[in-house]
Amino acid sequence: MKNSFRKTWLEINLVNLYKNYELALKTVAPKKVIPVVKANAYGHGVLAVMEYLISRGVDVCAVSLLEEALHLRKHFKDLKIIILGAVLKEDLAVISKYNLDMTINDEEMLKAVLKFDRPLNCHLKVDTGMARYGIIESDRIIKATTELTKNPLIDLVGIYTHLAIVDENESYLDKQLKKMEKIVASLKEKPPYIHISSSSAIFTKEKALDYTTHVRLGISLYGLSINPKTPPLYPVMKLFTTVTQIRLLKPGDCVGYGADYCPVKPEFIAVLQIGYGDGFLRRNKNSFVEINNKRYQLVGKICMDACFVLVDETIKTGDIVTVFGNLITVDEVADYNETINYEIVTTMSLRIERRYLK
Repeated sequence: MKNSFRKTWLEINLVNLYKNYELALKTVAPKKVIPVVKANAYGHGVLAVMEYLISRGVDVCAVSLLEEALHLRKHFKDLKIIILGAVLKEDLAVISKYNLDMTINDEEMLKAVLKFDRPLNCHLKVDTGMARYGIIESDRIIKATTELTKNPLIDLVGIYTHLAIVDENESYLDKQLKKMEKIVASLKEKPPYIHISSSSAIFTKEKALDYTTHVRLGISLYGLSINPKTPPLYPVMKLFTTVTQIRLLKPGDCVGYGADYCPVKPEFIAVLQIGYGDGFLRRNKNSFVEINNKRYQLVGKICMDACFVLVDETIKTGDIVTVFGNLITVDEVADYNETINYEIVTTMSLRIERRYLK
């Protein structure tokens, strides 16, 4: 969304985003990296992200939903687009028409694909312990690969799994990896795409996997991680707003809905034009923002379109506020929200303008 009137915006550094892609590429070489751009590229703006990656030679990506894949196909005719999430059998005609790659997540979809009368690009997902999507029985998976390969209308592009755990429980991780390794070893014809690792495992586990061909780079493409063993990444997203009003409150005055902040002495309050309608959630109450290289605390309840900050006499209307991306990191905001960094960036509203650094 482009809006020159509202002074709240996201700064997206596409140069740093590509540096994170290169870091993953160097880490797993000669394997290849599949950038994951689901959920509007984790809130960063999927069209701008893919346009930049394609300009740097990237020719494949992954999303979660059929709708996301179709949105990309409208703009990028030759891009290989892999749908990681579930699709329905009534979606197969559209998937075939637009030359999308789909995932076979269960026995029912496997049967539907085998009966379908038009070409399909398919990836077979193995459930190694996530209990979310994928076929569980190893023997059935091996038989399925044979059935799919024999069908002249089906291109079995890949086989993959998703790890439920990386470093927290080594025995459970080992159980998942051994199951997948055994299945791949049993395949008479191995598909060109064999992948296990997402961001949490790329930098710590992937080198030990000699039978995979690709990795899926999700949150770490955007400079973030939940694995403390991940090497330093390049930050991509910063959130800015501006001071739209300064109020001098006196004892007896109160701030915002519920009047739950009432100063006992004269205090300056800055009103910022950002709120939970922008994805800056009410849980951020009492957290901090940065103004003029100094931290200031939020007070009162966060509104849909505004919030309040306790400031001093040096702060003026029009001053730029860094909500996160410098002194205050995405991870700090996630801690205040009792969540993970994924949620902070993906919940950024479409009404916030994205400004791209290239």
